[in-house]
Amino acid sequence: MTQNAIEVQHVSKQYAGHVAVRDLSLTVPSGSVYALLGPNGAGKTTTVRMVLNIIEPDTGTINVLGRPATARGLSDHIGYLPEERGLYRKMKVRDVIRFLAALKGVSARDANQRIDRWLDRLSLRTDERDWGNAKVEELSRGMQQKAQFIGALVHDPELVILDEPFSGLDPVNAHALKDAVMDLKRNKKTVIFSTHIIENAEAMCDAVCIIAHGEKVLDGTLAEVKNQYGGPPVEKTVMVQPSLYDIFLERVGATGVEPGIRGHG
Repeated sequence: MTQNAIEVQHVSKQYAGHVAVRDLSLTVPSGSVYALLGPNGAGKTTTVRMVLNIIEPDTGTINVLGRPATARGLSDHIGYLPEERGLYRKMKVRDVIRFLAALKGVSARDANQRIDRWLDRLSLRTDERDWGNAKVEELSRGMQQKAQFIGALVHDPELVILDEPFSGLDPVNAHALKDAVMDLKRNKKTVIFSTHIIENAEAMCDAVCIIAHGEKVLDGTLAEVKNQYGGPPVEKTVMVQPSLYDIFLERVGATGVEPGIRGHG
């Protein structure tokens, strides 16, 4: 395992005069849970897509798992949950996940075993019903998101990239995915996810990169970020240290904060 799972150096991306990402550098240590944090439109999804080699940066370099992001076969070691959900609605859940596994070179036998484990793990197979045999369109939104999450992980990737994975989920389903992410960390996987909800980053992450208007505001471990930028503690009900919310306000200003960017109050 390489020391750093992702290394982004001075990367920029522009669309028709709009700068989506400007001179961004960040490092994601292997085996960590890392958050790209910022309001909608900050450049998080563009950054994720450049790491995945879906789009090319205009400038800069990106290394993933010790190789250039453009390296052949690299995607077989990466699991990706896009912000846009897109399972085949008329297919049965098992069939569509088995298909995604086959694209990554997983045998049908191994895929079936892994699918069963994940269906059990995320409560999509119970004594009452096996939702793996249902068509995708029969599932609730939360169940569909968990099924797509399984599809991103069924090939046992070394690196997992999740783009707004908790968006629109009810607390029960969000908690199930968060538990699964922490299991991935315990199994030495690297997880990077984008979010505009600060609580998700504070609860789960080893390190964070805060992005606003396409530029990095700050990054580092949670302890480093709070120690360096937190300033004097603010009065809080639960937390003694300043939250990332306070740091975000200090560095970006209230105008850069959307309703999802909030503290514990």
